[in-house]
Amino acid sequence: MMSTDFHFRDKIPVAILGATGCVGQKFIQLLETHPWFQIVALCASERSVGKKYRDAVNWHMTTPIPSAIAEMIVQPCQTPLSELCSLAFSGLDPSVAGEVEKHFAEEGYIVVSNSRNHRMDPTVPLVIGEVNSDHLDMVKGQKFKKGMIVTNPNCSVLGLVVALKPLFDNFGIEAIQVFTMQAISGAGYPGVASLDILDNVIPFVRGEEEKLETEPLKILGSLQSDLSIINADIVISAQCNRVPVTNGHTECVSLRLKKKVEPEEIIRAWNDFKGVPQELNLPTAPFQAIHYFHQENYPQPRLHSMLDKGMGVSVGRLRKCPLLDYKFTLLSHNTIRGAAGAALLNAELLVKKGFVFW
Repeated sequence: MMSTDFHFRDKIPVAILGATGCVGQKFIQLLETHPWFQIVALCASERSVGKKYRDAVNWHMTTPIPSAIAEMIVQPCQTPLSELCSLAFSGLDPSVAGEVEKHFAEEGYIVVSNSRNHRMDPTVPLVIGEVNSDHLDMVKGQKFKKGMIVTNPNCSVLGLVVALKPLFDNFGIEAIQVFTMQAISGAGYPGVASLDILDNVIPFVRGEEEKLETEPLKILGSLQSDLSIINADIVISAQCNRVPVTNGHTECVSLRLKKKVEPEEIIRAWNDFKGVPQELNLPTAPFQAIHYFHQENYPQPRLHSMLDKGMGVSVGRLRKCPLLDYKFTLLSHNTIRGAAGAALLNAELLVKKGFVFW
Protein backbone atom coordinates (compact mmCIF):
# COMPACT_ATOMS: atom_id res chain seq x y z
CA MET A 1 0.00 0.00 0.00
CA MET A 2 1.34 3.42 -0.89
CA SER A 3 2.49 5.76 1.84
CA THR A 4 0.60 9.04 2.01
CA ASP A 5 3.99 10.79 1.96
CA PHE A 6 5.16 9.56 -1.42
CA HIS A 7 7.18 10.64 -4.43
CA PHE A 8 6.43 9.13 -7.85
CA ARG A 9 9.22 7.52 -9.79
CA ASP A 10 6.77 6.38 -12.43
CA LYS A 11 3.16 7.32 -13.01
CA ILE A 12 0.30 5.11 -11.93
CA PRO A 13 -1.10 3.21 -14.96
CA VAL A 14 -4.83 3.74 -15.54
CA ALA A 15 -7.53 2.60 -17.96
CA ILE A 16 -10.42 4.58 -19.42
CA LEU A 17 -13.72 2.71 -19.71
CA GLY A 18 -15.98 4.30 -22.31
CA ALA A 19 -12.97 6.04 -23.85
CA THR A 20 -14.72 7.20 -27.04
CA GLY A 21 -17.62 8.96 -25.30
CA CYS A 22 -17.71 12.60 -24.26
CA VAL A 23 -16.70 11.95 -20.64
CA GLY A 24 -14.05 9.48 -21.76
CA GLN A 25 -12.60 12.14 -24.06
CA LYS A 26 -12.55 14.64 -21.21
CA PHE A 27 -10.70 12.10 -19.06
CA ILE A 28 -8.09 11.77 -21.80
CA GLN A 29 -7.75 15.53 -22.17
CA LEU A 30 -7.32 16.09 -18.43
CA LEU A 31 -4.95 13.14 -17.99
CA GLU A 32 -2.60 14.18 -20.82
CA THR A 33 -0.34 16.17 -18.49
CA HIS A 34 -1.38 14.69 -15.15
CA PRO A 35 1.64 14.28 -12.87
CA TRP A 36 0.45 11.05 -11.21
CA PHE A 37 -1.51 9.02 -13.77
CA GLN A 38 -0.70 7.59 -17.19
CA ILE A 39 -3.22 6.01 -19.56
CA VAL A 40 -2.24 2.47 -20.57
CA ALA A 41 -5.58 1.11 -21.79
CA LEU A 42 -8.55 2.52 -23.69
CA CYS A 43 -11.75 0.47 -23.53
CA ALA A 44 -14.97 0.97 -25.48
CA SER A 45 -17.84 -0.83 -27.19
CA GLU A 46 -17.45 -3.65 -29.70
CA ARG A 47 -17.76 -1.33 -32.70
CA SER A 48 -14.54 0.41 -31.63
CA VAL A 49 -12.52 -2.60 -30.45
CA GLY A 50 -9.41 -3.34 -32.51
CA LYS A 51 -9.24 0.11 -34.10
CA LYS A 52 -6.67 2.79 -33.44
CA TYR A 53 -8.23 5.34 -31.11
CA ARG A 54 -8.03 8.11 -33.73
CA ASP A 55 -10.09 5.96 -36.09
CA ALA A 56 -12.64 4.93 -33.47
CA VAL A 57 -13.43 8.28 -31.87
CA ASN A 58 -15.41 11.32 -32.99
CA TRP A 59 -13.20 13.75 -31.09
CA HIS A 60 -14.99 16.80 -29.62
CA MET A 61 -12.39 18.33 -27.32
CA THR A 62 -10.89 21.76 -28.02
CA THR A 63 -7.35 20.33 -27.96
CA PRO A 64 -6.00 17.66 -30.36
CA ILE A 65 -5.94 13.98 -29.44
CA PRO A 66 -2.62 13.35 -27.67
CA SER A 67 -0.38 11.70 -30.26
CA ALA A 68 0.42 8.64 -28.13
CA ILE A 69 -3.27 8.12 -27.35
CA ALA A 70 -4.28 8.46 -31.00
CA GLU A 71 -2.23 5.39 -31.93
CA MET A 72 -3.43 3.15 -29.08
CA ILE A 73 -5.63 0.18 -29.97
CA VAL A 74 -9.06 0.20 -28.36
CA GLN A 75 -9.76 -2.80 -26.15
CA PRO A 76 -13.07 -4.33 -25.04
CA CYS A 77 -14.44 -3.43 -21.59
CA GLN A 78 -13.21 -6.74 -20.21
CA THR A 79 -10.52 -7.94 -17.86
CA PRO A 80 -7.65 -8.51 -17.67
CA LEU A 81 -5.98 -5.33 -18.92
CA SER A 82 -2.29 -4.54 -18.54
CA GLU A 83 -0.97 -6.52 -15.58
CA LEU A 84 0.25 -3.28 -14.00
CA CYS A 85 -3.08 -1.47 -14.29
CA SER A 86 -5.46 -1.63 -11.34
CA LEU A 87 -7.21 1.76 -11.57
CA ALA A 88 -9.99 2.44 -14.11
CA PHE A 89 -11.86 5.67 -14.78
CA SER A 90 -15.39 5.04 -16.02
CA GLY A 91 -17.24 7.33 -18.40
CA LEU A 92 -19.50 4.50 -19.53
CA ASP A 93 -23.06 5.00 -20.68
CA PRO A 94 -25.53 4.04 -17.93
CA SER A 95 -27.01 1.36 -20.18
CA VAL A 96 -23.84 -0.74 -19.68
CA ALA A 97 -21.99 0.87 -16.79
CA GLY A 98 -23.63 -1.06 -13.97
CA GLU A 99 -22.49 -4.55 -14.95
CA VAL A 100 -19.14 -3.53 -16.46
CA GLU A 101 -18.09 -1.58 -13.39
CA LYS A 102 -19.18 -4.38 -11.09
CA HIS A 103 -17.20 -6.89 -13.18
CA PHE A 104 -14.03 -4.80 -12.98
CA ALA A 105 -14.42 -4.33 -9.22
CA GLU A 106 -14.94 -8.08 -8.75
CA GLU A 107 -11.71 -8.68 -10.67
CA GLY A 108 -9.77 -6.44 -8.29
CA TYR A 109 -9.84 -3.09 -10.08
CA ILE A 110 -10.44 0.25 -8.40
CA VAL A 111 -13.24 1.77 -10.46
CA VAL A 112 -13.64 5.55 -10.19
CA SER A 113 -16.93 6.19 -11.93
CA ASN A 114 -18.79 9.18 -13.30
CA SER A 115 -21.79 7.01 -14.22
CA ARG A 116 -24.99 7.07 -12.19
CA ASN A 117 -25.58 3.33 -11.78
CA HIS A 118 -23.94 2.70 -8.39
CA ARG A 119 -24.20 6.16 -6.79
CA MET A 120 -26.96 5.24 -4.38
CA ASP A 121 -25.73 1.72 -3.56
CA PRO A 122 -25.47 1.48 0.25
CA THR A 123 -21.77 0.50 0.25
CA VAL A 124 -20.63 2.82 -2.58
CA PRO A 125 -19.33 6.25 -1.61
CA LEU A 126 -20.78 9.23 -3.50
CA VAL A 127 -17.95 11.70 -3.07
CA ILE A 128 -17.14 15.34 -3.67
CA GLY A 129 -13.55 15.88 -2.60
CA GLU A 130 -14.13 19.10 -0.68
CA VAL A 131 -17.36 17.91 0.95
CA ASN A 132 -17.20 14.30 2.16
CA SER A 133 -13.83 12.69 1.51
CA ASP A 134 -14.32 10.70 4.73
CA HIS A 135 -17.05 8.72 2.93
CA LEU A 136 -14.29 6.98 0.93
CA ASP A 137 -13.95 4.65 3.92
CA MET A 138 -17.25 3.07 2.83
CA VAL A 139 -15.28 0.97 0.34
CA LYS A 140 -14.08 -1.12 3.29
CA GLY A 141 -17.59 -2.56 3.42
CA GLN A 142 -17.67 -3.58 -0.25
CA LYS A 143 -17.41 -7.29 -1.14
CA PHE A 144 -15.12 -7.02 -4.17
CA LYS A 145 -11.93 -8.75 -2.97
CA LYS A 146 -9.32 -6.03 -3.61
CA GLY A 147 -11.54 -4.06 -5.99
CA MET A 148 -13.90 -1.20 -5.25
CA ILE A 149 -16.29 1.31 -6.82
CA VAL A 150 -16.19 5.02 -6.00
CA THR A 151 -18.58 7.49 -7.63
CA ASN A 152 -18.97 11.23 -8.06
CA PRO A 153 -22.42 12.83 -8.28
CA ASN A 154 -24.55 14.23 -11.06
CA CYS A 155 -23.07 17.32 -12.74
CA SER A 156 -25.72 19.70 -11.37
CA VAL A 157 -25.57 18.17 -7.91
CA LEU A 158 -21.84 18.74 -7.62
CA GLY A 159 -21.81 22.53 -7.98
CA LEU A 160 -24.86 22.84 -5.77
CA VAL A 161 -23.45 20.77 -2.90
CA VAL A 162 -20.07 22.51 -2.93
CA ALA A 163 -21.91 25.82 -2.47
CA LEU A 164 -24.15 24.31 0.23
CA LYS A 165 -21.42 22.63 2.29
CA PRO A 166 -20.13 25.67 4.26
CA LEU A 167 -23.71 26.83 4.88
CA PHE A 168 -24.75 23.34 6.01
CA ASP A 169 -21.81 23.12 8.41
CA ASN A 170 -22.07 26.64 9.84
CA PHE A 171 -25.79 27.41 9.88
CA GLY A 172 -27.73 24.22 9.08
CA ILE A 173 -30.16 23.88 6.16
CA GLU A 174 -33.83 22.90 6.36
CA ALA A 175 -35.13 23.34 2.80
CA ILE A 176 -33.83 24.08 -0.70
CA GLN A 177 -35.47 25.09 -3.94
CA VAL A 178 -33.21 24.88 -6.99
CA PHE A 179 -33.86 25.85 -10.61
CA THR A 180 -31.19 24.73 -13.12
CA MET A 181 -30.20 26.02 -16.55
CA GLN A 182 -28.06 23.18 -17.90
CA ALA A 183 -25.59 23.35 -20.78
CA ILE A 184 -26.06 21.22 -23.88
CA SER A 185 -22.70 19.47 -23.39
CA GLY A 186 -24.32 17.70 -20.46
CA ALA A 187 -26.48 15.77 -22.90
CA GLY A 188 -23.46 14.11 -24.54
CA TYR A 189 -23.07 13.66 -28.31
CA PRO A 190 -25.05 14.13 -30.52
CA GLY A 191 -27.10 15.51 -27.63
CA VAL A 192 -30.05 17.80 -28.23
CA ALA A 193 -31.02 18.49 -31.85
CA SER A 194 -30.23 22.05 -32.95
CA LEU A 195 -33.83 22.66 -34.04
CA ASP A 196 -34.92 21.82 -30.49
CA ILE A 197 -32.42 23.91 -28.53
CA LEU A 198 -31.62 26.97 -30.66
CA ASP A 199 -33.69 30.00 -29.64
CA ASN A 200 -35.33 27.80 -27.05
CA VAL A 201 -35.37 26.43 -23.49
CA ILE A 202 -36.40 22.83 -22.83
CA PRO A 203 -38.00 22.55 -19.36
CA PHE A 204 -37.15 18.88 -18.88
CA VAL A 205 -33.88 16.97 -18.45
CA ARG A 206 -34.60 13.29 -17.95
CA GLY A 207 -33.76 12.00 -14.47
CA GLU A 208 -32.09 15.21 -13.32
CA GLU A 209 -34.70 16.44 -10.87
CA GLU A 210 -34.73 13.13 -9.01
CA LYS A 211 -30.92 13.22 -8.71
CA LEU A 212 -30.92 16.77 -7.40
CA GLU A 213 -33.52 15.86 -4.80
CA THR A 214 -31.77 12.71 -3.52
CA GLU A 215 -28.00 12.69 -4.15
CA PRO A 216 -27.21 15.75 -1.96
CA LEU A 217 -28.81 14.01 1.03
CA LYS A 218 -26.34 11.13 0.80
CA ILE A 219 -23.35 13.41 0.16
CA LEU A 220 -24.17 15.68 3.12
CA GLY A 221 -25.09 12.68 5.27
CA SER A 222 -23.01 11.46 8.20
CA LEU A 223 -20.82 8.35 8.06
CA GLN A 224 -21.56 5.89 10.87
CA SER A 225 -19.18 3.46 12.58
CA ASP A 226 -20.72 0.57 10.59
CA LEU A 227 -19.86 2.47 7.36
CA SER A 228 -23.51 3.26 6.63
CA ILE A 229 -24.79 6.77 5.88
CA ILE A 230 -27.54 8.65 7.68
CA ASN A 231 -28.88 11.04 5.06
CA ALA A 232 -29.06 14.75 5.73
CA ASP A 233 -32.50 15.90 6.84
CA ILE A 234 -33.21 18.47 4.11
CA VAL A 235 -36.22 18.91 1.84
CA ILE A 236 -35.18 19.67 -1.76
CA SER A 237 -37.38 20.73 -4.68
CA ALA A 238 -35.71 20.85 -8.11
CA GLN A 239 -36.70 22.03 -11.59
CA CYS A 240 -34.28 21.33 -14.45
CA ASN A 241 -34.00 23.02 -17.84
CA ARG A 242 -31.76 22.59 -20.88
CA VAL A 243 -30.55 25.92 -22.33
CA PRO A 244 -28.48 26.87 -25.42
CA VAL A 245 -25.16 27.21 -23.57
CA THR A 246 -22.18 25.04 -24.50
CA ASN A 247 -20.53 24.54 -21.08
CA GLY A 248 -21.51 25.53 -17.57
CA HIS A 249 -24.58 24.71 -15.50
CA THR A 250 -26.21 27.73 -13.88
CA GLU A 251 -28.46 27.22 -10.85
CA CYS A 252 -30.78 29.59 -8.99
CA VAL A 253 -31.08 28.48 -5.37
CA SER A 254 -33.35 29.51 -2.50
CA LEU A 255 -32.91 28.01 0.94
CA ARG A 256 -34.11 28.08 4.52
CA LEU A 257 -31.40 27.96 7.18
CA LYS A 258 -31.66 26.68 10.73
CA LYS A 259 -30.01 29.82 12.14
CA LYS A 260 -30.67 33.52 11.63
CA VAL A 261 -27.59 34.93 9.91
CA GLU A 262 -26.56 38.07 8.08
CA PRO A 263 -25.53 38.03 4.38
CA GLU A 264 -21.95 38.91 5.35
CA GLU A 265 -21.72 35.75 7.43
CA ILE A 266 -22.76 33.59 4.47
CA ILE A 267 -20.29 35.26 2.12
CA ARG A 268 -17.53 34.85 4.72
CA ALA A 269 -18.36 31.14 5.02
CA TRP A 270 -18.04 30.74 1.24
CA ASN A 271 -14.78 32.71 1.02
CA ASP A 272 -13.19 30.85 3.93
CA PHE A 273 -14.21 27.40 2.73
CA LYS A 274 -11.43 24.92 2.05
CA GLY A 275 -11.60 21.16 1.82
CA VAL A 276 -9.22 18.25 2.01
CA PRO A 277 -8.13 18.62 -1.68
CA GLN A 278 -6.96 22.18 -0.97
CA GLU A 279 -5.20 21.13 2.24
CA LEU A 280 -3.40 18.34 0.36
CA ASN A 281 -2.73 20.53 -2.70
CA LEU A 282 -3.97 17.80 -5.01
CA PRO A 283 -3.14 18.28 -8.72
CA THR A 284 -6.75 18.58 -9.92
CA ALA A 285 -8.02 20.61 -6.96
CA PRO A 286 -8.96 24.24 -7.53
CA PHE A 287 -6.92 26.70 -5.50
CA GLN A 288 -10.20 28.01 -4.11
CA ALA A 289 -13.30 25.80 -4.15
CA ILE A 290 -15.84 28.65 -4.10
CA HIS A 291 -15.45 32.08 -5.70
CA TYR A 292 -17.99 34.69 -4.60
CA PHE A 293 -18.69 37.62 -6.94
CA HIS A 294 -20.21 40.89 -5.73
CA GLN A 295 -21.08 42.09 -9.25
CA GLU A 296 -24.84 42.01 -9.65
CA ASN A 297 -24.74 40.24 -13.03
CA TYR A 298 -22.26 37.45 -12.13
CA PRO A 299 -21.62 34.51 -12.48
CA GLN A 300 -21.96 33.87 -16.23
CA PRO A 301 -21.07 30.67 -18.13
CA ARG A 302 -19.04 32.44 -20.83
CA LEU A 303 -16.93 34.27 -18.27
CA HIS A 304 -16.63 31.89 -15.37
CA SER A 305 -17.14 28.24 -16.36
CA MET A 306 -13.35 27.71 -16.74
CA LEU A 307 -12.47 29.49 -13.50
CA ASP A 308 -9.70 27.80 -11.52
CA LYS A 309 -9.00 25.09 -14.16
CA GLY A 310 -12.74 24.57 -14.62
CA MET A 311 -12.90 23.19 -11.07
CA GLY A 312 -14.01 26.31 -9.20
CA VAL A 313 -17.65 26.90 -8.27
CA SER A 314 -18.77 30.49 -8.88
CA VAL A 315 -21.43 32.05 -6.64
CA GLY A 316 -23.14 35.43 -6.73
CA ARG A 317 -26.32 37.45 -6.24
CA LEU A 318 -26.87 36.57 -2.58
CA ARG A 319 -29.98 38.34 -1.32
CA LYS A 320 -32.95 37.88 1.00
CA CYS A 321 -35.70 35.54 -0.23
CA PRO A 322 -39.31 36.55 0.57
CA LEU A 323 -40.41 32.89 0.70
CA LEU A 324 -37.43 31.20 2.38
CA ASP A 325 -34.38 32.96 3.90
CA TYR A 326 -31.81 33.60 1.16
CA LYS A 327 -31.36 33.09 -2.57
CA PHE A 328 -28.29 33.08 -4.79
CA THR A 329 -26.94 32.00 -8.19
CA LEU A 330 -24.16 29.47 -8.78
CA LEU A 331 -22.24 28.19 -11.79
CA SER A 332 -19.98 25.18 -12.33
CA HIS A 333 -18.38 23.55 -15.38
CA ASN A 334 -20.47 20.46 -16.01
CA THR A 335 -17.92 18.24 -17.81
CA ILE A 336 -14.88 19.19 -15.70
CA ARG A 337 -16.01 20.02 -12.16
CA GLY A 338 -19.21 18.04 -12.68
CA ALA A 339 -17.76 14.94 -14.33
CA ALA A 340 -14.20 13.94 -15.29
CA GLY A 341 -12.45 16.46 -13.05
CA ALA A 342 -14.45 15.33 -10.03
CA ALA A 343 -13.53 11.70 -10.70
CA LEU A 344 -9.84 12.60 -11.04
CA LEU A 345 -10.00 14.39 -7.71
CA ASN A 346 -11.53 11.29 -6.11
CA ALA A 347 -8.74 9.13 -7.54
CA GLU A 348 -6.12 11.50 -6.15
CA LEU A 349 -7.75 11.24 -2.73
CA LEU A 350 -7.68 7.43 -3.00
CA VAL A 351 -3.95 7.62 -3.66
CA LYS A 352 -3.33 9.91 -0.70
CA LYS A 353 -5.47 7.72 1.56
CA GLY A 354 -3.43 4.65 0.61
CA PHE A 355 -6.14 2.74 -1.29
CA VAL A 356 -4.14 2.59 -4.55
CA PHE A 357 -1.40 -0.02 -4.71
CA TRP A 358 1.69 0.86 -6.74
